[in-house]
Amino acid sequence: MSQLVQEHRSLWRLRKHYLKDAKNCKKCKDLWQKLIKEKEEQIKLISEILKSHNL
Repeated sequence: MSQLVQEHRSLWRLRKHYLKDAKNCKKCKDLWQKLIKEKEEQIKLISEILKSHNL
């Protein structure tokens, strides 16, 4: 459960700060968007596993 919270916090930082700070740099925006998608997948996987254990 703690890891899920950490992943959500990381995702929030990626969206709120890093992507915003990338401004007009396409390479940076692409990187942060890729990491956001990966983080969303990790959150989904962790959530599914926790649900299967009724947590």
